[in-house]
Amino acid sequence: MKLKTLLMGAVAAFAMAPAAFAERGSDGELSIIYWQAPSILNPYLSGGTKDLESSSMIIEPLGRYNETGEMLPWLAKEIPTIENGGVAEDLTSITWKLKEGLLWSDGSPVTSADVVFTAEYCMNPEGGCAQLAKFEGVKSVEAVDDLTVKVTFAEPKPFPYGPFMGAQSPIIQKAQFENCTGARAPECTDANFGPIGTGPFVVDDFKPNDVITMSANPNYRDPAKPAFAKVTFKGGGDATGAGRAVLETGEFDYAWNLQLAPDVLAKMESAGVGVLEVGFGSLVERIMLNMTDPSPDLPEGERSTAAHPHPFLSDLNVRKALSMAIDRVLLTEIGYGQAGRPTCDLVPAPAVYTSGDESCLTQDIAGANALLDEAGWVRGSDGVRAKDGVRLSLLYQTSTNAVRQDFQALIKQWWEEIGVETELRNVNASVFFGGDPGSPDTFQKFYADVEMYANNFDGTDPEAYMAAQTCGKAPRPESQWQGENISRICMEEYDALVAELGRTGDLEKRAALVKEMHAMIINDGYMILPLVDRGRVSARAKTLGGVVLNTWDSELWNVADWYRVD
Repeated sequence: MKLKTLLMGAVAAFAMAPAAFAERGSDGELSIIYWQAPSILNPYLSGGTKDLESSSMIIEPLGRYNETGEMLPWLAKEIPTIENGGVAEDLTSITWKLKEGLLWSDGSPVTSADVVFTAEYCMNPEGGCAQLAKFEGVKSVEAVDDLTVKVTFAEPKPFPYGPFMGAQSPIIQKAQFENCTGARAPECTDANFGPIGTGPFVVDDFKPNDVITMSANPNYRDPAKPAFAKVTFKGGGDATGAGRAVLETGEFDYAWNLQLAPDVLAKMESAGVGVLEVGFGSLVERIMLNMTDPSPDLPEGERSTAAHPHPFLSDLNVRKALSMAIDRVLLTEIGYGQAGRPTCDLVPAPAVYTSGDESCLTQDIAGANALLDEAGWVRGSDGVRAKDGVRLSLLYQTSTNAVRQDFQALIKQWWEEIGVETELRNVNASVFFGGDPGSPDTFQKFYADVEMYANNFDGTDPEAYMAAQTCGKAPRPESQWQGENISRICMEEYDALVAELGRTGDLEKRAALVKEMHAMIINDGYMILPLVDRGRVSARAKTLGGVVLNTWDSELWNVADWYRVD
């Protein structure tokens, strides 16, 4: 498939259904509950989904993805393509045109200077931007005029929709953030907790890891939206409590990510107060293996950094054995039922990019033991294997959640059957997925040997997602412990494939490269262990209309169109 076909197929005309309300704020208050509480409202300083999605109600990108993964203009007049002249014929640039008359919530005009500043903010080498992969290959971003921005790439970029597309790359106001760049970025609490935006709501008050109160943006571009005058966005608790609050008691209108056993969800829904919303996309529950040493015996600035390779996870045989011992089919059945599919893929969709490898779906305890025996890892009197004085003893961490703790218990049992001592730890989700560089408990800092969580990527092209595993994107002290390469993978040949992907336009060749990269770090390298292709399961009250579950962007992508049903 040629590049023009690829780009044309990714862009779709889009029209929302007619609004079910007559004027802004006419439907009173909307109540949302996320059991993982937002810690910050700046997605450039956090890779946590709960932070990305809460902030998406306030700050917005130039373009979004709809529920089918198609690209839509948002703050931009149109999605640039080769056909409309927005993408250069030689693929070295993309030019965006802002809609006319856009205002920030403080009433000031949105201009190309804000877009340019957003790129500079994230690309600042001292800033530790959590979304840096979105700007992979960008050479420059310049304002052509007040409403036009040109992004130039160092080499031809067949898929140029990384910067400013989706919830992970929104536009922030230059006037608010211009003194918050580089190392100062985490220090600007007022801006990070209350960004001025273009979205349907503005922040009235934000209590990190607790609650956000918002009100309708008086300068929102559609005078009839949003329908709700106020929003209470409650964070914290657990998935069970969140589910009950919508499906049983009706205390809240919307509950996100109900990571609960299928029978529990069915019982809740039978109360008749709310309904479940389910959608599959690219969300994968996985175990990340730390390629660096997280030992507390190391100096603080050297733990989980490239200065010290991991003492036993650097051995491919150990990593492979850990994967072989896991029964992914049983995990899926217990944890997700029909809302999950066991997988060996980090990119489970679109189908053109999936590896098709299903070898990991068959548990093989005997084979894992034989592999470790052959590799010289010998069981001691306590049953724990060791080699050259190094014991296979690991710390396995994840966020606090009933399904994840069930997974931990089973995987601990299987790993101990192959001679791997396993200590379990769970961390409050608001802390684990927060971006506090001073906390020892974040998933980015990774002060453990293995950790488990799920994430996905915006849109249907996985280039930026795969680029996140390159050497320069590992979290480190110099980047305020921000970064996307959580496993600290560093392979020159992998980085070379990422660069080649950035130059390749043919869809079949792009798919082949993604599969080759996947094999290098997953199917052959075992540095990340995919477990379950998760359907996103959320719940809405029967009195809430307009919800369109979207797994390719923020789940709250169309909150401006939500309304109250009588």
